[in-house]
Amino acid sequence: MKRLFTILVMLVAVAQAFAQTTTVTGVVQSSSDKTSLPAANVVLTRVADATKSVTATDAEGHFRFDRVANGQYTLEINYLGFQNFTRTFQVSGSPVNLGPLLLQDGATAIKEVQIIGRAPLGEQKGDTSQFNAKAFKTAPDASAEDLVTKMPGVTVQDGKIQAQGEDVQQVMIDGKRYTGEDVNSAVRNLSADMVESVQVFDGQSDRAAFSGFDDGNRIKTLNFVTKKDKRQGYIGKASAGYGTDERYMVGASVNYFNGDRRITATGLTNNINMFDFSIGETPGGGMRGRRGWGGASPNGIINTNNFGLNYNDNWGKKMVVGGNYDYSNRDVVNNQYRFRDFVNSDTTYTENSINKDITESHRLNFRLQYNINENNRLLITPRLTLERRESLTDRNASTIADSDVISNSLNSNNADNASLNFSNNILYSHRFGDSGRILTTEINTSYNNTDGDTYQLENTQNLIDSERNVSRNQYINLDRTNFAWSGNLDYSQRLGEKSRLQLEYNIRNQDNDSDKRTYDYAEGEGTYSDFNVPLSNTFQSNYLAQSFGPSYQYRSEKSSLQVNARYQYATLQSQSEFPENYSLKRSFNNVLPSAEYEYKFSKSTNLRINYRTSTEVPSVEQLQNVLDISNPLNPSIGNPRLDQEYQNRLFMRFRSFNQETNKVFFMGIFGTMTQNYIANSIYTKDIPFELPESYNRQSGARFYRPVNLDGYWSVRSFFNYGQPLNIISSNFNVNGSVGYSRTPGMIDELINYANNTNFRVGLNLSSNISEKVDFNISTTGSYNLVENTLRTTQNNNYYNHSTNLRLNTIFWKGLVYRTELNHQYNSGLSEGVDNSYVLWNMSLGKKVFKNQQGEISLSVNDLLKQNLSIQRNIASDYVEDVQSSVLQRYFMLTFTYNLKKFTGQAPEDPNSGQGRGNWGGRP
Repeated sequence: MKRLFTILVMLVAVAQAFAQTTTVTGVVQSSSDKTSLPAANVVLTRVADATKSVTATDAEGHFRFDRVANGQYTLEINYLGFQNFTRTFQVSGSPVNLGPLLLQDGATAIKEVQIIGRAPLGEQKGDTSQFNAKAFKTAPDASAEDLVTKMPGVTVQDGKIQAQGEDVQQVMIDGKRYTGEDVNSAVRNLSADMVESVQVFDGQSDRAAFSGFDDGNRIKTLNFVTKKDKRQGYIGKASAGYGTDERYMVGASVNYFNGDRRITATGLTNNINMFDFSIGETPGGGMRGRRGWGGASPNGIINTNNFGLNYNDNWGKKMVVGGNYDYSNRDVVNNQYRFRDFVNSDTTYTENSINKDITESHRLNFRLQYNINENNRLLITPRLTLERRESLTDRNASTIADSDVISNSLNSNNADNASLNFSNNILYSHRFGDSGRILTTEINTSYNNTDGDTYQLENTQNLIDSERNVSRNQYINLDRTNFAWSGNLDYSQRLGEKSRLQLEYNIRNQDNDSDKRTYDYAEGEGTYSDFNVPLSNTFQSNYLAQSFGPSYQYRSEKSSLQVNARYQYATLQSQSEFPENYSLKRSFNNVLPSAEYEYKFSKSTNLRINYRTSTEVPSVEQLQNVLDISNPLNPSIGNPRLDQEYQNRLFMRFRSFNQETNKVFFMGIFGTMTQNYIANSIYTKDIPFELPESYNRQSGARFYRPVNLDGYWSVRSFFNYGQPLNIISSNFNVNGSVGYSRTPGMIDELINYANNTNFRVGLNLSSNISEKVDFNISTTGSYNLVENTLRTTQNNNYYNHSTNLRLNTIFWKGLVYRTELNHQYNSGLSEGVDNSYVLWNMSLGKKVFKNQQGEISLSVNDLLKQNLSIQRNIASDYVEDVQSSVLQRYFMLTFTYNLKKFTGQAPEDPNSGQGRGNWGGRP
């Protein structure tokens, strides 16, 4: 007891000693217009012993140093495009507020560099890669997407923008989040000529930014810093086109800027597979214009009506708000052919299907950050989604063994579902003055309800045993509700100038209630009145998890280290009333460690290593013990005895940026290992558990049930090297990756590991000649090896290669020629699946009106009429190829009008930048 008392006395003494130190704050601004400069590098050096502390300004240009001892200090600030700033001052016990620190524009120095060669590409500042937009030439009407895809480490993979090997998930403009879910739309609704610089970094979560402790939840972020003279005015584009086969497109996008206020409005109606319209859209709709929700190229023939509104502003000097509303109505018709080759037998599965889908949705997101005072901050982020979906699937499927059809199924599913999703997160943080203590609380709630009706027809012929033939006419009603909440409490205390300790408590609860009832059609009554108990199920589950543990953080000029350890106790309860009455309760005990280490070899070269662990609870669909025969040849059932997954994730990233030669190199390794991985157990023979007596299993049908298996792991490496080629005024990039995944599965009680190895290398050359000649050439080859441990004869290697050319050129008297050419080569796919194609789009336009604001163009989509959609999917028990219907050749005449008016420098907002300092993390 005496020893414990002594330790407490020492801790109090240490805390009192730390209290003798003070804080140094300030805000970094441009001297020309007083605008804030986010992510500026700030170095504080103590003159007596040359001890350095380093930080970066937040979204509003604010910086803060805590625990600063008395003495004389030198402050140095560096920011791309501005002259270096230095100031010496004295600290003598009281907090030091340096106020606005004004950086002089470095335009003169940049011009001197341009006389000798080219504008500087950018620089690496800690974990932030910052690129100078002046170093990349784009067409006059280019979007920010055209700009960033010229930058080293930024590519487009499967329709999604990637930076340094990861999908970009967040976009910011001048340090403020673009509130919305579609990253592509955000990037494509900003004009390239408005951008001063682009920052690429790993954004922290709001909780980490408020508490100053990294929780490991990083998202790849692009921050566009706009030019000072483009922050007041508007820019937009409107297009209307009509073409052959009654193809049409009408769309508009307008951006309004007035200092802190940003408003974007978009609207679109078309039947040429465009999901959104932006200021960078190619007249007539090019390949870039037909990306689906989430980025991937959409399959089928799609009619879309869309309207979106995005709003960002400051309400007074203490509130920062952002909101997004999106309405969408999509009508999709997609015909598919599917060929599936199974691992453990000579059995194959073929399917031809016609899919019709109509989806209407309303999405609303809002974000309000209230900086109450310098010690209290509040963040509220509600989200609401309403969706109605009507779908019709007609499927003709066959199971084939030794070239003979053993079962054939014709079935139709007509579904009408409505869903409501609402979530709200409230985050509050309190700082105890200059003591170095911060208390952060977070409450999150979410509610989801899905109510749907499905009519299902089935006519299945068993060519081996005719007694198993099935004719079915059923109605299914589904009512599913999910309510979840979580709470988090963090308390952190500085232990010195370089270290900090945090204690964290978390509790989360997820409650599911699913009621699925199936009714057979009663011929005599002419209604669906016969209740089918074996195919019905009521199911409730409740998951409650609590965790507690400490975190330690150490930061110096060269390195930083953070280690966390949490103990988690969780319970999962499940209960069902029918088809059988049962209840089940399980508990889980886990230790969840995590760590992050970063070392800065120099200002432009650094290495970061991150390790995290987490658990994942099974979904309702995986737990629900109800038979699903919507696809009679591939039926499935849930497993209420599933355990939660335990995941280990590790990634390492190395970055180097040579500002003198403009050479850039990125390399990363990402790895995941999962215990109790939820895999599929497939049964082709005897089934070791009881099924409804009325169920007739078809010959060759494969029965699926989720189970927990160990042995899943994957690893992927990524690299990118880029440098300018001054001899042809272009930027050259080479990138590649090596990946390996090991996926366990069970086939007739035997474990199979599907091993997939992927090698990819790509080259990219983007022009930097002039605004009148803009091209991008890229080629990427990918080789895949698929190996199965259960049956090596089913091993398969395949190769695909994609080459793309995009060219925009303006020549004689405002004539504009655009072309987009894509050659896709595939080798090793299934027989009967078309392997290769060339997709060629082009347009010829004429600029009209004053300042060439208008354009009339004639475009052609898929000139050679070869467009195809082929996708290979690899699972633990099969390899399949899917070919989908796509939009093919049409011609379109389009009129486009560009809107652009900037009134010059935005007036200074007297409230801007006040009280919005970040307490310890990136915004």
